[in-house]
Amino acid sequence: MDANTLKKQLNQAPPAPIYLVLGTQSVIQDEVKTTFMNLIPQEQRVMNVGNYDLEEENLADAMDDAMSAPFFGERRLVILNKPAFLTTSSKKSRVKQNPDLLKNYLEKPQRSTILVLMAPYEKLDGRKSVVRALKKNAVLVDTSPLKEPQARQLIAQQASDDGYQLMPEALDELVQRTNADYSLMKANLTKLELLAIDSHQITKEQVSGLVPQTLDNNIFDLVSAVLQREQDRALSLYRQLLDGDHQPLQINAVLISQFRLLLQLKILSGRGLSQGTLAKKLNVHPYRVKLGLQTVRRFSLLDLINAYLGLIRTERALKGSSRSPELLFQLFMLQYQQKKNV
Repeated sequence: MDANTLKKQLNQAPPAPIYLVLGTQSVIQDEVKTTFMNLIPQEQRVMNVGNYDLEEENLADAMDDAMSAPFFGERRLVILNKPAFLTTSSKKSRVKQNPDLLKNYLEKPQRSTILVLMAPYEKLDGRKSVVRALKKNAVLVDTSPLKEPQARQLIAQQASDDGYQLMPEALDELVQRTNADYSLMKANLTKLELLAIDSHQITKEQVSGLVPQTLDNNIFDLVSAVLQREQDRALSLYRQLLDGDHQPLQINAVLISQFRLLLQLKILSGRGLSQGTLAKKLNVHPYRVKLGLQTVRRFSLLDLINAYLGLIRTERALKGSSRSPELLFQLFMLQYQQKKNV
């Protein structure tokens, strides 16, 4: 289940004895932890909430806590953070944990305890018997990074719940400027609500003025101008990046990275791979894949290859020439323009 389903379920029924919260989206992990904390009245938390960092603390202490009866309350909440011993990670923890302690508890959990494992990982090591037992006995809460439609829906709902109207074009701009990263969208929504506290209406102009574009986002506009052979616009965008204190080699490296991705998407999508498969195979955020696929459909493989090779030559020139970066970029655009009909 996802975080919202968990919240609804806990409002309607008693909690299960064991939960596994698995996924790398930190802001959702924090939301889920807050949801569990709210099950314990504020005045009881000192005595009835145990919070253990298993990279620093001993699992045995946490299991003893989980087996204890609640103190003047209905429930005890025990949270096991970062149980790296359940993964394939080669990173050595300060404390060597005994997985059998958890495995034994799973066979006979304390009914008055809610045991929550906060696992900020993509996956656990399914070869381990304790992991198999955990998946059998625990309720799984998915906190994987959200796809764009889910992120959009949650941010729009959050704004509405807070009493704000997030205009559709403002939401589009927020998605574009954050690459549909839910954590960034949520953090910026808080700032936007403060900005719009009088009108309670969040506009595209407010998003544009408040939410900074990443270098990748600025580069995406530049890539579009290059592919469309809009020399004046491309040069103007390049100058803006230089004025923003970005180094020429850094700009060129990100351009090369973007065109490499477009080439990969052009070739692999031609083989019938889906958007989700491409994102996983290339280890790229699904929103970047979505934008990239929209781009490659409009340009030939030869267009992409010529731009990519031209940028490789520009990189060599930047490293071995005294000519200005702006001039070298202009030469790249002229040479690319000449290859239009080749």
